[in-house]
Amino acid sequence: MTPTQLRAFAAVVRLGSVKAAARDLSVSEAAVSMHVAHLRKQLGDKLFSRTGAGLAFTPGGLRLASRASELLGLQDRTILEVSQAGFGRRLLRVGASSLFAEYAAPGLINLFANRADDLDVELSVHSSHQFPGLLVNRTIDVALGPRPAPTDDKIACAPFLNYAMVLVVGPQHALAGRPLGTEVSVGELRQQTWLLGPSAVDRADLATKVLRQINVPEEQQRIFQSHTAAVEEAKHSKGVALVLSFAVAQDVKAGDLRQLSVPALNARSAWHAATLSGRTAPAAAEELVRFVTTPRATQAMLRGGGVDAGRFRPAIHVTLWS
Repeated sequence: MTPTQLRAFAAVVRLGSVKAAARDLSVSEAAVSMHVAHLRKQLGDKLFSRTGAGLAFTPGGLRLASRASELLGLQDRTILEVSQAGFGRRLLRVGASSLFAEYAAPGLINLFANRADDLDVELSVHSSHQFPGLLVNRTIDVALGPRPAPTDDKIACAPFLNYAMVLVVGPQHALAGRPLGTEVSVGELRQQTWLLGPSAVDRADLATKVLRQINVPEEQQRIFQSHTAAVEEAKHSKGVALVLSFAVAQDVKAGDLRQLSVPALNARSAWHAATLSGRTAPAAAEELVRFVTTPRATQAMLRGGGVDAGRFRPAIHVTLWS
């Protein structure tokens, strides 16, 4: 099996047709069909057949689909590591949920990267349900955010930081005019405009769980491209914002925001670090997983702060949502 053959088959699996795979790979349909035919002959398996509903994969075809992604990811990783070795540098690819990436990742990455002169860190933002696939395919080396859905023993996952989310409003909002400590009912919250960051579209994120818990109607939800933008709208009393408690502590203290008292709100969770299990994870990823549980790392995540541009390499992964 050659990488070109595996890449063609993986594209067919991912896109659901030879035509779409050829377009994605910028080759002819005949070329894709030829690569698949070679795999069929070499493996002695039909791999898939065409049906009225699309492609139907054989058990062997499904197994090859999984292995193809792993092998191609390993190939890309090997090329990267060899290239890095030539220049005397290492690259750690971190995948993170949007909430963690915005508030906790900058301080953590800055502190961690400064511990090693030969290390660059690349950060990309993903929904947590994508973490297992990205790790197995070696698109990322470590995932930080909500605990991924249960997977097989290929993924090792460990909690490293507990956090809480709170509801805040601007000083001119109707709910802010009540005496301090006055409780707000769930029924009242359903009637408010909710100002939310992109974590609200991640079905495993705490924000999404809170929205389900309170049963907030979709027409009452406004989702912004960043959590900071949602907080700024809240400061202007445009609605209720669901935010990290430590991220708005100073704004609440200064009177720019008012924290609501909602006894029925269950908004606590923990961030987890996920890597490939065993000895298959890169050394830098295992080092980060150990480091992220230390007091210094916790302080860095809570304080935030920017990352030295010379040490940080933003990834070219873009999440589109509406």
